[in-house]
Amino acid sequence: MLIFRTLQLGVKSLLLHPMRSLLTIIGIFIGVTSVIWLLAVGEGVSKEAQKRIQDLGANNIIVRSVEPPEDSSSNFRQVNLFGLTRAEHQLLSQTIPTVNGAIPVREMRKEFAYTGNAAVKPINGRLVGCTPEYQEVTRLKMDRGHFITSREVEGNASICVIAGRLAQKLFPSEDPIGKQIFLPENKERYRIVGVCKHREASAAIGGSLSSQDFSNDVYIPISTMKSRMGDIVMKRSSGSFSAKHYELTQVTLQVRNVDDVPRTAKLIMNTLKRNDPNRQDVSIVVPYELLEQAEAQRLMILGFMVLIAGISLIVGGVGIMNIMLATVTERTREIGIRRALGANQGDITRQFLVETMVLSVVGGGVGVLLGFLGPPIFNLARSILESSSPKLYASIPKDIQVMTPEIVPLSVPLAFFIAVAVGVIFGIYPAIRAAQMDPIEALRHE
Repeated sequence: MLIFRTLQLGVKSLLLHPMRSLLTIIGIFIGVTSVIWLLAVGEGVSKEAQKRIQDLGANNIIVRSVEPPEDSSSNFRQVNLFGLTRAEHQLLSQTIPTVNGAIPVREMRKEFAYTGNAAVKPINGRLVGCTPEYQEVTRLKMDRGHFITSREVEGNASICVIAGRLAQKLFPSEDPIGKQIFLPENKERYRIVGVCKHREASAAIGGSLSSQDFSNDVYIPISTMKSRMGDIVMKRSSGSFSAKHYELTQVTLQVRNVDDVPRTAKLIMNTLKRNDPNRQDVSIVVPYELLEQAEAQRLMILGFMVLIAGISLIVGGVGIMNIMLATVTERTREIGIRRALGANQGDITRQFLVETMVLSVVGGGVGVLLGFLGPPIFNLARSILESSSPKLYASIPKDIQVMTPEIVPLSVPLAFFIAVAVGVIFGIYPAIRAAQMDPIEALRHE
């Protein structure tokens, strides 16, 4: 009953100055809302980064060929030999016991054309020699037809599967299945047996893996690429000639157990560098390690954002202290009267602490409610920016464009608890100051 009476008296005292109380509450709920919103944005960005890494497969190890820089001082060069070989692909897949499979890939930049429609100009894209397993590794989904089969790889079939965006560009009004894609540079033709659904480009992951754009891809059996195009890529220009020899662009090794990934990665590197410890034409990407790094970065980002939002709460707490100190001064005579009527120091302390708690609880509650509106407000603001200023929107990092803020469940009770704690902590001094007033001096106060 005493607590209820104290609460009732505290609320009445706050309502005597509604504007002052409202401004104090605003300071608290802005701090609580900022905690929830900032953590939601940080969680969304982190989840997007982790999703990109998980798309690579946590139990995969990616070995890529690295082309050495060209020597611009020479007008004539020998054939530049670098990168992974087919023999190394076989060696890695057959001699490392923890490897469950090895998927070879070879990529080239080419022009693709459709001779059935002269109005459509050739399009630059990526020619990818691969096996059927490539579809699962890269998360490609079929729109029409089928992906490359094992029989087509074994038979060196002159078939291809094309990306959905490329199909729209080359065949705007026709069904591409059964049609032929023409490569002007090599005078090669490939019959289309499948069309993939559009797949968003994968962003670069630190310095470990460059971004990949799947929009203009053409996939052919890797055996067909070898038999038709060989391993040497030549480039001639006025007064100069360059050639490079590489057999494979990438090998994705699938490890049976995720726990074996770090050990297997070291074994792979030792195997590739057994003849040349200083070899620089291959690199290894371990998504498992990238996931661990991404998790560490996630915790760091969340901690940093909690710190920033915590400052907002402290500012709100300072506002509470300022208001309560002003209230104590204004209510000096009231405090003297209550003390004269028998109220002890504990009663005065409880009254002022109740008032600060009411401000904190109300501000924290409103902040929590507004915090849950963070994701829809963020998405709405992003949509408005995209429609009103496309250039500015395009300059925003890719992660921000595609990510969705996610409320961190712990942030809601944490922000509310911190808000109440800040209110109590910053309200203790004004409450003690009020309780320690001399009743006689308080009664004399005008």
